[in-house]
Amino acid sequence: MKTRSAVLWEPGRTRPYAESRPLALEELDLDEPGPGEVLVKVEAAGLCHSDLSVIDGSRPRPTPMVLGHEAAGVVEAAGREVPNLKEGDKIVFSFTPMCGRCVYCLSGRPALCENGARSNGDGTLLSGGVRFRTASGRPVLHHLGVSAFSEHTVVSSASCVKIDSQIPPATAALFGCALMTGVGAVVNTAQARPGRPAVVFGLGGVGLSAVMGAALAGCNPIVAVDLHDSKLALARSIGATHAVKAGETAVAEIREVTGGGAEYAIESVGSADVLAQAYAATRRGGKTLAVGLPHPERMLQLQAVSIVAEERQLLGSYMGSAVPTRDIPMMTSLYEAGKLPVDSLLTASISLEDVNGAFDALAEGRVVRQVMTF
Repeated sequence: MKTRSAVLWEPGRTRPYAESRPLALEELDLDEPGPGEVLVKVEAAGLCHSDLSVIDGSRPRPTPMVLGHEAAGVVEAAGREVPNLKEGDKIVFSFTPMCGRCVYCLSGRPALCENGARSNGDGTLLSGGVRFRTASGRPVLHHLGVSAFSEHTVVSSASCVKIDSQIPPATAALFGCALMTGVGAVVNTAQARPGRPAVVFGLGGVGLSAVMGAALAGCNPIVAVDLHDSKLALARSIGATHAVKAGETAVAEIREVTGGGAEYAIESVGSADVLAQAYAATRRGGKTLAVGLPHPERMLQLQAVSIVAEERQLLGSYMGSAVPTRDIPMMTSLYEAGKLPVDSLLTASISLEDVNGAFDALAEGRVVRQVMTF
């Protein structure tokens, strides 16, 4: 079949993207789903910093590639060996496909799936196949096994989580990355406990989801840190008890508000410098969580003795340490119960044609989550 898709041909073009247009709208040929795969009509896809980091070259990926990884859609056809999905099922995509047989999947850590990580790095589906092609037959690769900036996509069934069909697509899409990563970092990675102080650096979709997660866990106080007043106000409206403007005095302010530092300090900017600030804002015995994705060449320097003498923990949290088939249904049920104000993250609805300019807005920090609807 034919499908219109946003294709990245080369990373690293200069901003503004509305002029340099790194994402080209192409009509591609899309093969039928193979064994264990499904054809999905994409209904909504969020624009995330993980997409932006591929566009600007800080997260190297092979090209050409159809971008997009945070999305929701409806199954239109299933290949052989797909017992759990059928035509008409509503799904949220998981951006790490879970093979179910590697040591990490078998130990309950599918976010670290070896085979999923390998296929994601190669730009293929879990099977190793590629289903997008140009009219001349050139393969166009898959972003994180999803490629949601496309009217239709083919994915491994291991990249799909079935959801309640009553959730609006634009909201459902956010559970595939922002919510799973942010809430998961607090609940799964930090295993936060009630009454303990928490701080979140960076209030994009993931950071604000971490604020929601801290509120859900009963943390107190909850300190939100960002450069933008509008995002600080939004964080206050969804559970933060204090707002601190990012800058040189932020760590001192956090330590004062929390009585010596946060028990849980979450960095969701993707900056080594901000991660060092988050570590400095963490109390003795506390946990500092790295959630954002810094440029691979950036290094982190810490006072090594503090890790031992203060029993400090520096933790990485990828995909919120989630088990998507467990956590996405759990989070959607909390949303329906009014305990996760996910709709507050929605900044704007855009079309496929708007994608380049929308990444300018994301790069400038002017938005939380723009959602592409089809």
